Amino acid sequence: MARIVMKFGGTSMAGMERIRSVAQRVKREAEAGNEVAVVVSAMAGETDRLVNFCREASSLYDRHEYDVVVSAGEQVTSGLLAIALQAIGVRARSWMGWQLPIRTSDGHGSARIEAIDTTALNAALASGEVAVIPGFQGVATGERVTTLGRGGSDTSAVAMAAAMKADRCDIYTDVDGVYTTDPRIVPRARKLKRVTYEEMLELASVGAKVLQTRSVGLAMKEQVRVQVLSSFLDEDGGSEPGTLIVGEEEIDDMERQLITGIAHDKNEAKITLTAVADRPGSVAAIFSPLADANINVDMIVQNIAHTGESTDVTFTVPKADLARSIEVLNGARDKIGFTEMKHDTRVSKISVVGVGMRSHAGVAATMFATLGERGINIQAITTSEIKVSVLIEEDYTELAVRVLHTAYGLDAEDAA
Repeated sequence: MARIVMKFGGTSMAGMERIRSVAQRVKREAEAGNEVAVVVSAMAGETDRLVNFCREASSLYDRHEYDVVVSAGEQVTSGLLAIALQAIGVRARSWMGWQLPIRTSDGHGSARIEAIDTTALNAALASGEVAVIPGFQGVATGERVTTLGRGGSDTSAVAMAAAMKADRCDIYTDVDGVYTTDPRIVPRARKLKRVTYEEMLELASVGAKVLQTRSVGLAMKEQVRVQVLSSFLDEDGGSEPGTLIVGEEEIDDMERQLITGIAHDKNEAKITLTAVADRPGSVAAIFSPLADANINVDMIVQNIAHTGESTDVTFTVPKADLARSIEVLNGARDKIGFTEMKHDTRVSKISVVGVGMRSHAGVAATMFATLGERGINIQAITTSEIKVSVLIEEDYTELAVRVLHTAYGLDAEDAA
């Protein structure tokens, strides 16, 4: 017998037909003798609909009441799934975030989970009852409902698995695992059997949409074994394997590759400040106001000041934060002392990720040479121990992904 958390996303819960399909999957796990807790998202598109209602009600809505509204989507699907399970003979009940409770910070709209009381839940599971839990929500001080931010149901599932000491957390999505890159761009992309927490964290942070970054970080911290599966395959009980996200010690040396995957992200905007004074503190004057405004800066390039008087500084921010970044920087213009601000949204970040980089030289050189051979100019570079990212013109995104996938030997031999 195992203790399993099963998480189903919005597309998996999109209507009663899909919910009944989910119920059958849950029933199979329960009938196999496993203790099962299910974490559900709202139906696809429902959260956006509720967010729009809040905006229509008031452009300056109360964040506390916003959370009450947008958390309703998960409450609906958790109740419906419990009903669907009962209809096919499975003992089940729904548990709201405040009933467990799932304690969070007071950051309404982007709260962080602080503690989960599983006492009542453990008793229910031990009695053979399936627990259905709405993702994305918790409760803060004052017993106010909170939400965890976009993609928060993944984080809810991993946190539940950690608190319950589950053997595994299965994340069911509309893809059947983690691939070496986006199969829509590269049909010869391969599904990976296992990926380390570090690799998945890097992939998620640089554009891979399979898992939310926070959920991967939490899984790594709590050592929760996560499996990514499709809820649209093998609905009759087959066993199509997904991708396991595990510690590096679980990756067999035969499975270990130099490069695990290639990700791309078009949601970046480039900002260049020209003729910034070349003196101590000038860079801090740029990035401190951005940090105060909670704007994340990624790539940073500072030109060498040959004259000793001024330099140009280029960096990237999320495209959605570009307008706010411009406003913040213009507000600090006198302190920074730049001459001109340029910005460009027609850029894309391409990243290669793999733990094999730690022990192999030449990964970056291969990337730069491959892009150069295709006439793709690199505008900025950033690296970590297991990642190299470059900023290029957006129009070259798909070409860059395809040629790099081939250059690192990631193409599947038997793909069509």
